[in-house]
Amino acid sequence: MAKSSKSQWDFGELFPTEAVRQVLSVSELTGNIKRLLEKQVGQVAVSGEITNLRAQASGHVYFTLKDASAQLACVLFRNTSVPHRALLTDGQKVQLTGDLTVYEARGQYQLIVSAVELQGVGALQAAFDRLKEKLAAEGLFRLERKRKLPRYPQRIGLVTSPTGAAIRDVLHVIARRQPGLEIIFVPCRVQGDGAASEVAQAIRLLNEFSARGAEPARNWDREKASLASEAPPRSSAYSLSDQPKLDLILVTRGGGSLEDLWAFNEEPVARAIFESAVPVVSAVGHEIDFTIADFVADLRAATPSAAAELITEGTFASREFVADAAARLNQLARHHLAAADEAFAAVRHRLVLAHPRRRLQELAQRLDDAGLALVRETKVQLREQRHRFDQAVSDLQRLKPTAQLALRREQLAALASRLRLLSPENVLARGYSITTDVATGQVIRQAAQVKVGQRLRTRVGEGEFESIVRPAKSGVDSTDS
Repeated sequence: MAKSSKSQWDFGELFPTEAVRQVLSVSELTGNIKRLLEKQVGQVAVSGEITNLRAQASGHVYFTLKDASAQLACVLFRNTSVPHRALLTDGQKVQLTGDLTVYEARGQYQLIVSAVELQGVGALQAAFDRLKEKLAAEGLFRLERKRKLPRYPQRIGLVTSPTGAAIRDVLHVIARRQPGLEIIFVPCRVQGDGAASEVAQAIRLLNEFSARGAEPARNWDREKASLASEAPPRSSAYSLSDQPKLDLILVTRGGGSLEDLWAFNEEPVARAIFESAVPVVSAVGHEIDFTIADFVADLRAATPSAAAELITEGTFASREFVADAAARLNQLARHHLAAADEAFAAVRHRLVLAHPRRRLQELAQRLDDAGLALVRETKVQLREQRHRFDQAVSDLQRLKPTAQLALRREQLAALASRLRLLSPENVLARGYSITTDVATGQVIRQAAQVKVGQRLRTRVGEGEFESIVRPAKSGVDSTDS
């Protein structure tokens, strides 16, 4: 069958010549373009950087994929199951797989995303999360398997780069805090391709050295010579002992980006730390950096210097304790002597209190107090008896007949005086008179009580007289003596 020479991008049928051109509506034109794109292009894979990401309440995610000179509208629908959906952010580099189509309502072509693959840092982060989840499920991070570090380590293994800042920081701290600590150093790369396998191999070599009593199968003379100019001068930095058992292994490096630290996020390093018979301390990066090695290790330190301080803490604290022992002993001796002096003073005081002389003195004082109390009580009793005597004399005086007679006379005189004041004679003596009916003796108080011819008796201050009532000239009755 002969092949057609017509190109798949020949739009002659879509846009005919002027003679046969058909006028299309916008909807028809957009629909034709949509069908053409879906048929001729279909599913594609495209990479770029996410920008303008918008997560709608519906669950659909809209964003733009761009590179240096172009951009593509993308949509990730809610029911499309893709990994790393939550990691999609502006600036994230991704590789997308999806179907190219046209959103007819806007006349805009777009990619309907069906798969997402993170690139760059995002890809590393995704790999980190996957490995962390895997190892956690296997139990490599369990707290109950982590071992305590010896309080006074005498010999440690060191895994790091011979040219980095980490080894300088570690050796300077150890030289200052525990200069006698022996270090078995296995240099290795801590960044780049192959670094993870070198770190894992160094951990295994140190375990072999600790278990078998033989130095690791490396060219130690050449390495020590090359490192002599790099590491701070220490007499015991590369010491090999007849008893080479290691107390712990320090795996460390300085800070850097996620890519720089990636060797410590690889599975071989995690497995080597997990399988190590010697406790492992991980000190990778800065305080904010966390690696898979940190989670597996028996102890994680924020920085290389912090790791060295943790390792030497027991010995350093003991050195400070010894250095301060003289002052503390002196202080304790002073406290002990002061306490003994107080105890002696208390015993002496109790002895003084228990001496017979003190008892006699106390009894003598009590005798004096009793004598004073007796005198006071006698005086009180005398005063009371005298008071009672004076009271009895006073009562007796009041009860004598002459006193009673005088009192009665005084009372009689008072009553007589009151009687005189109330006596009718006293009233008559002041000019008043009392008129009574001769026949009945009734006191006349009103003129209406008398009648003409009635005999009346009138008593005045001195004597009395009688009178007879007669008519008055004014029509009022009057008396005629």
